[in-house]
Amino acid sequence: MRAPGKPRKFVTKILATGAAVACVVAMGATGATAAPVSPDTPYPGSVPSWAQPSNDQGAAAADTSVEGELFLSLRNQDGAKALAEAVSNPRSSKYHKPLSPAQWIARYSPSKADYADTVSFLKSKGLTITGTPDSRQYVVFRGTAAQVNAAFGAQLHRYDFKGTTLVGPSKAPQLPKAVAAHVVGVTVDQGAAKHPNYATPDAGQNAAPQARTAPAAPTAACSNYFGQNSDTVPTAYGKTSFPTNICGYTPSQIQSAYGRGELAKTRPGNGGRHGQAPDGRGQTVAIIDAYASPTILADANAYSTAYGLPPLNSSNYRQIVPSPPQFKDEKLCSFPSGWQPEQSLDVDAVHGTAPGAKILYVGGDNCNAGIDLALSTILDGKLANIVSNSYGNQGEAVSANYLFGQVNLELQAAGEGIGLYYSSGDNGDEAAGLGYASPDFPASSPWVTAVGGTSLAIAKNGSYQFETGWGDTRDQIVNGAYSAPLPGPFRFGAGGGVSAAFAQPAYQKDVVPNSLANGKRVSPDVSSVADPYTGYVVGISSINDNATLSTDPFAIFTYGGTSLACPLTAGQMAVAQQVSGKVLGFANPAIYAASRQQARTVRDVVPPRTQQALAFTSTSTGGKYLVSLNLDTSLTTARGYDDVTGLGSMNYQFALAVAQQRRHGG
Repeated sequence: MRAPGKPRKFVTKILATGAAVACVVAMGATGATAAPVSPDTPYPGSVPSWAQPSNDQGAAAADTSVEGELFLSLRNQDGAKALAEAVSNPRSSKYHKPLSPAQWIARYSPSKADYADTVSFLKSKGLTITGTPDSRQYVVFRGTAAQVNAAFGAQLHRYDFKGTTLVGPSKAPQLPKAVAAHVVGVTVDQGAAKHPNYATPDAGQNAAPQARTAPAAPTAACSNYFGQNSDTVPTAYGKTSFPTNICGYTPSQIQSAYGRGELAKTRPGNGGRHGQAPDGRGQTVAIIDAYASPTILADANAYSTAYGLPPLNSSNYRQIVPSPPQFKDEKLCSFPSGWQPEQSLDVDAVHGTAPGAKILYVGGDNCNAGIDLALSTILDGKLANIVSNSYGNQGEAVSANYLFGQVNLELQAAGEGIGLYYSSGDNGDEAAGLGYASPDFPASSPWVTAVGGTSLAIAKNGSYQFETGWGDTRDQIVNGAYSAPLPGPFRFGAGGGVSAAFAQPAYQKDVVPNSLANGKRVSPDVSSVADPYTGYVVGISSINDNATLSTDPFAIFTYGGTSLACPLTAGQMAVAQQVSGKVLGFANPAIYAASRQQARTVRDVVPPRTQQALAFTSTSTGGKYLVSLNLDTSLTTARGYDDVTGLGSMNYQFALAVAQQRRHGG
């Protein structure tokens, strides 16, 4: 048995078969062992899976700027987990009885003395402290590669990770035993850098689409509702004519298709009037991204005017963001211009599904520890109880120490009654980039709600027609013929699949097929529209210079990706909390319970009877394509739970059924 106060050590085991990368988490031995060669304590779990001799490019330059984090041991790891389970589980007597941030920190956070010792050690090594959350779960520091090497013996090298050069340790970092007594993990690598999960119809993932100055008028090139226009193409799937892609669904279309109006017959438990559709009034949805758009409020209000939404002002929009001089690691993080569409998409999607809810935007100063600090800002003050996170890592290719540190933050969120929603990713099973199938982290964690993606058909009258799993292949039409055999190459699709790092949580047992799970966590949990070819209108004054943050004029774009699905779901949950009068917190146990008890409220996304496809004409090149739907790499839709859409597509009725879950057993 582990002695109180002793940290657990974590080891990353690489399965070099190319089929998987497994992070194996094991408790360190506490019995008598041979005396170590070094008096220091190594952290082998801090070496990420991509830091291999085969892709080593040599030592990092001594003056390379490096960010790192030391994760401290919780005072009662098992107790924090038990609390998170109890307050989130409808079968528990503690359901919906979370702790306040002050209570959670007092009970579970590292002690002030241990934290002070950790900070003092880092400073003694000449490292700069750049982040100290109130929860004291971790310390963020910065220094040169030479300083980090001297402090930890990490021997930082450069590694080629799928075409990107990252800096990471070539050997396990070490800490003096006195410091290691309360430090559970070390990260001194760039592998935890997160990327937004938005996609566009024309330019592709994380790139700007064609702009327009006003809401789209229908043309032969696209449609304002499904089936409005069609185009002739070479014979495919027994047909020569297919509907054109969507110019971009509006907030009112999304509200209508997902059933907001049907809630008008439900008397709200927390505000609103009978006969009036609830709008999320009284709720706050937090959004986390990197950096900050210089024009977000003006853009959101121009968007709101265009689509009939209430304006945003100091009473319903707030942001906590770094100033531009504080932005860090801009090249590594794809610059502020790369994150600006994410912020606008998230704000417009939450505002579009919950027009009466308050929005809190918290921006990180980079896409690594800056995002961790943004999350801690929300958790340590409980500034919201719904948090939308439309970003992720590539697969689970981060160190075991980092995974563990993030899970502790998620335990804090659950213990405080805060629900974390994460986009599942836009690259399908990630096999093309990683060489093996993997879901994306943090969506793969069992302590968050992972939101997958669909392609959505909305009729002229705003009614729901159908959804398929989001997985697009695209075949160009040249000289009257397809460039490749149908269905063409994979373009993008919802992330998901079986985790190599996390065991199956109890709430997924007997719901996720055993043949799929094999004892592991499978994501996503739910889904919403994500296909950019059936995408959503977003308003942005695009940054045209990352140095000055100058922008182009305001324009309307069409975006998709699970970056869209996640905030749409978060907005629906805000409306459900308003109607039910309940704060849901970590939603997964209630989501899976509701799917069993009120199956009629879940829109199960199943394979279509006939192959669905869309005709697409590029607005930038004029090229014509056939886009085939529901073809998401090795991930497939199925009746019941599947690894593309989870339990099914989120709608307002299902969200309400989840929020209305009551304790129903012991």
